[in-house]
Parts: sequence; C-alpha cells; structure tokens
Amino acid sequence: MRVLIDVAPLSHPRTGVGNYIRGSLLGIVHAAGGEHEVVAFAPASRGGRRQIEESLDGIEVEKRLPVVPAAHALRTAWSRLGAPSLERFIGRLDVFHFSDWMYPPQRGGIRSTMVHDLVPLHFPGWVHGRTRSMHAAKYRHAARACDVVIVNSRFTGDDVADTLGVDRSRIHVAYPGVGEGFRQEGPRADGEYLLAVGTLEPRKNLASAIAAAEQVDIELRIVGPRGWGGVEARGRDVTWIEYPPDEELPRLYRGAVAFVYPSRFEGFGIPVIEAMACGTPCVVSSHPSLDETAGDAAVRADPDDVEAIAAGIERAIAEREDLVRHGIEHASRFTWLANGKAHLAAWESVR
Repeated sequence: MRVLIDVAPLSHPRTGVGNYIRGSLLGIVHAAGGEHEVVAFAPASRGGRRQIEESLDGIEVEKRLPVVPAAHALRTAWSRLGAPSLERFIGRLDVFHFSDWMYPPQRGGIRSTMVHDLVPLHFPGWVHGRTRSMHAAKYRHAARACDVVIVNSRFTGDDVADTLGVDRSRIHVAYPGVGEGFRQEGPRADGEYLLAVGTLEPRKNLASAIAAAEQVDIELRIVGPRGWGGVEARGRDVTWIEYPPDEELPRLYRGAVAFVYPSRFEGFGIPVIEAMACGTPCVVSSHPSLDETAGDAAVRADPDDVEAIAAGIERAIAEREDLVRHGIEHASRFTWLANGKAHLAAWESVR
C-alpha cells in the first residue's frame, strides 16, 4: 500500500495529539517493515515545516511538506472547497489518513481519519473557538465519508458510534504507546514534588491539582503549554515548566513522589502511562474516560473533589511500591509498534 498520512498538527509544539501522530507514524513505519510506502504530508508555513521536520527526525518516511502562505487558511479552504484532489499533487495513493486540521478530497483509495475525543461537541466551552469550529466540520465529514475511523480507546470508539452515528464496523481502536525514553531507569529531577502534565486549559482541571498539593503541603510542578480559558499555573509552591526538552520530561516523571492527573474528560490520557512507565505512582481522575488508561494500577479520585485528590496523593505515596510495580506492568502493554499494527490492520480490513 501507498499510505499518505497527514502530519499538519506537527507544525506546532507537540502536546497529546502531536505526540500521538508522531508515535503512530513511527509505529506504522516499523510495522510496515518496508512492505508499504509511507508518506508524511502537510502543506505548512516555512516555520511550520521546520517544526514538522524536527518532529519527524529519526523516522524513515518520505516527506511531502510543501511550503505555502497562510497555511491554515489554505488547508481549511481546500477541505471545504473539495477540490482539487490529493492525487493531483501526490500521485497514486491507497490510503489517506488525516487528523484534525484538514480533510482534502481524494479520487480513490481508502479514506481514514483519527478521532482523539469529542470534547468540542460535548463541552464546547472547554475548547478554543477555532478548535470548536474546525473539529465540528471534521467530525461531520468523518461520519459521512470515511471508510475507517481510528480511535485511541474503546471509550472514544463508543462515543463516536453513539454521538456521530458511525457504524461500529468502521471504528478501530489503536491505543497510544509509550516512547522509549519513558522508563524507570535513568536520571531523576531533584527535590520532593508532585507532577502534573497538561495544557493550561479548563478540561485538564489543574486548579484541583494545585489545591490538593497545597493541602498535602508538597511542591507541585506543572508541565504544559499555555492554553485558554484563563487557566494559570499559580499557587503556593507551584512551579510551571512550559516546554521542557524531550529528555527532561522523563527526569521529571522519575523524580516525582506522585503524578496527579485530575482531568475531567479524556480520549485516552497519554501522560498517565508515561508516568507509570517511569516508575511514578499515579493519582488519576475517576472519570470513565480514563478507565483504560489507569487500569487497576492507579489511585482514582473524583476530579472535582480536592480533598479526595489530596487523600489520593497521600495513599499513592504510602502505597508507592505496589503502585509502581503494577504501573510498570500496565504501561508495558502500550507500544507504538502495536499502534502501528492496529492502523495497518484497519486499512487492510477494508481493501
């Protein structure tokens, strides 16, 4: 197969979606084993192209990254206009797999997309206005036109079927993986601290993590870019680390006395399994969207109950040995190679 994969979101600093795209592309290339041609595609600005190339470093994939002015506007117009076809620029393709930012037309082959979550539909106030409008159009298109809809969990798959009306035969789960750098062995950041990872946005519920950390009187370090909704990483003994280098995040996970993830809603929640793989006990929201992520290897707490989160932190510290053992075992089930195989199997199923 000749597989064309949209990597446009990698034109911005990576968060959860970008990490999933990079990891799945790596897994697809490894799973293909040279039997399939994999092409990374994105019209991007000059700076966006540099960002994409940095993210794709180390992945042996053909790159089609044309530099265009007003890249976001062009991608949006191309998707809505429905012409010209991808083949005019790319040539023959067997699969086109797109993410959240564009859905240009194709003349033939399998049409495939990724749905990370339906937060913009369920909770429009939790996302940026541009995200809301962009995703709503993409969801409608996916439900109508895609042969394959990849999701990151069974929870998201059920949500896509129930909310968008997508036939379950078109929905395929490809769980995220854990990168090689996230392991128990390695250097640790200094100090006694709790760790939270997530964009500064309402859905991540960082205010509850900050309040719980104050209750247990332990420093909280928050890793994540500035988002929207007026969320700030401020409080007594709170340290905000906006964009740590890739090698720094595992150090922060390993050094933490516990990892706190009080998100109100997720598609999956990759930081949880990263923390587990690094040998860090986790306190995770009890929302059902995180059941598959947490398994039975984390302390669960009501994300809107600060006292419950604080009690969960104390329990995680007290039960560290058991939680670390179960967490490492649980996280080992999630690999990017398995993710790549799931993508290829989904496309093969409709050939």
